[in-house]
Amino acid sequence: MIHPLLINLSFLIPEPTGISTYATNVFPYLKSLNPTLLVSHSIPDYLCYPVPDNMTPSQGTKGHLRRLLWTQFKLPEIYQKQQANLLFSPLPEAPLFSKCRYIAMAHDLIPLRFPKRFSRLTAYFRYYIPQVLSQAEHIICNSQATAKDIVDFYKIPAQKITPIPLACNPDKFRFLDLPTKNYLLYIGRHDHYKNLQRVISAWATLRSNSDLELWLAGPGDGLYTPQLKTQVIELGLTQKVKFLDYVPSAELPIVINQAIALIFPSLWEGFGFPVLEAMACGTPVITSNISSMPEVAGDAALLVNPYNIGEIAEAIQTVVDNLELRSRLRNLGLARSAQFSWEKTGKATANILKSYT
Repeated sequence: MIHPLLINLSFLIPEPTGISTYATNVFPYLKSLNPTLLVSHSIPDYLCYPVPDNMTPSQGTKGHLRRLLWTQFKLPEIYQKQQANLLFSPLPEAPLFSKCRYIAMAHDLIPLRFPKRFSRLTAYFRYYIPQVLSQAEHIICNSQATAKDIVDFYKIPAQKITPIPLACNPDKFRFLDLPTKNYLLYIGRHDHYKNLQRVISAWATLRSNSDLELWLAGPGDGLYTPQLKTQVIELGLTQKVKFLDYVPSAELPIVINQAIALIFPSLWEGFGFPVLEAMACGTPVITSNISSMPEVAGDAALLVNPYNIGEIAEAIQTVVDNLELRSRLRNLGLARSAQFSWEKTGKATANILKSYT
């Protein structure tokens, strides 16, 4: 039997984040193409081809390496055995120098914009991913900013790339009409390009507000988080800045809903999920005026130069002081977020795949 489309879901984890969130929300809209899912666990109502369960991000570097080797040496055999015509990879990984035709999804090129010394991830983006994308039949990405990076960094023709915006779950991220508490919120990892050092510096310049707090929600980093905590101590902000670490998925919408605003002046994002999630909760957003953030926020957020501490501080002070502005941003954000849906993302992806099968 011929199975024209294979979808590589070998990286899926039980509690999806990042790329797994994308794949989990998109593949149901590809069902009309009668795909075979390459996945470690059976998914009802789909034809599934079993693959090892030790190739996910939860196994760390070893899992990543095992997946790369499986992709290079085992996946072509499966492709041939299933008499496939096309492989869809929701991440930029595929067999090189094989007869597999594939379409790959590229999420961002941040490790090239902000390289870390001796990082395996930088080498992965510098040598493996460009080869994957150059051999792809077509490339899907999540924003115009990412599409431009693929052209600029890898010299791949723009006509080979289709940006398709992502979405968030409206059942989870929605306006709950809860009382606002006296904090601003950041969501995400602690990493240099997330720009938290400037956010904390901006926080130190705010006019006195004894109750106002900055909550940093997200997993810490062994190198960068201690630097942030030292900065907080040196600026005398230990009572003003809270490190929440990871916030459980069920609690996150409540934490977002009760914030005065989301503060997310990242130096670069492929898409910027927290911006969309906050707008869907009716929470005002302060974010960057560069990369993908304006594509997501439109005119429904305060956009700042993320390199300018004064601009960040002014935007924070304005949103704290101006209740009318907060109400207007709430309404604009709710309307803006409604323009994004996984159905739109999935159907646009299906149309691309259908044209190549």
